[in-house]
Amino acid sequence: MNPGHRVGLIFAVLGAVGFSFKAILIKLAYPYGVDAITLLALRMGMSLPFFIALGWQDQRRRQPEALTRRDVLLLLGLGTSGYYLASYLDFLGLHYISAALERLILFAYPTLVVVLSALFLGKPITRRAMACIALCYSGIALAVAHDLTITGTARDVWIGGSLVFASAVSYALYLMGNGQAVVRLGAARTTAWASTAACVLCLAHFALTRPLGLLVQPAPVLLLAAAMALFSTVLPVWMVSEAMRRLGAGPVSLIGTLGPVITLFLGWLILAEPIGLFQLLGGSLVVAGVVLVGKKG
Repeated sequence: MNPGHRVGLIFAVLGAVGFSFKAILIKLAYPYGVDAITLLALRMGMSLPFFIALGWQDQRRRQPEALTRRDVLLLLGLGTSGYYLASYLDFLGLHYISAALERLILFAYPTLVVVLSALFLGKPITRRAMACIALCYSGIALAVAHDLTITGTARDVWIGGSLVFASAVSYALYLMGNGQAVVRLGAARTTAWASTAACVLCLAHFALTRPLGLLVQPAPVLLLAAAMALFSTVLPVWMVSEAMRRLGAGPVSLIGTLGPVITLFLGWLILAEPIGLFQLLGGSLVVAGVVLVGKKG
């Protein structure tokens, strides 16, 4: 393996770990009394300078054409669905369910892309895709069954699961539009300005619904928000982008399937979330379904 591929492999694994760690950090912050929109505003506010710097660097390096009105609307739509709404619904859902179940539900987004592409773009769903979708949702059902046995109320599992599933739908819609934007604007520019739009939307949501004084949180919450911004937002975005440049999208996507397994382990290690047979079987089915739906031929 040449050094470039080795670095790409390391970045892909670290990126998967970083994204998987987000749910753990959120769960660690909630006992301090912080609400979802305040925690999200702290995370996005701390991430905002990075995304502006990324866009500015890309502007200097490539000197691309000015954004058209259509480009601006597309980037705003991507920021709304992919980073603002999906994140907000995810944060809300984690009030109710375990980090491991959240990651399994969220990880089913590739199957949602298949379904939404069939509904809105007229792309047929193949038999193999239907089998993959069945695998994923059988796995999620097993994981839900596990959470129902360890939680105090089934209502919390259904509310939290529904919120996280809505987050996955929002993220799938983002992915459908992201391909079009990347072809026209480039990956760095799309990521930078769509993320910047999302950060501004999150901060505006906070400013309109919460007193600004809520940004003054206990030191542990601020540290967790900073860790979320750096290790579960900024660095993973950059590392996955670099890994894709070195390895290609296929290998990086495959490595990304480690996500639910990592979250399952971290939830057990840090949050003392119990691991059951249903959860292990469910996680295996979800990962298998996502791997198969991503394969061609």
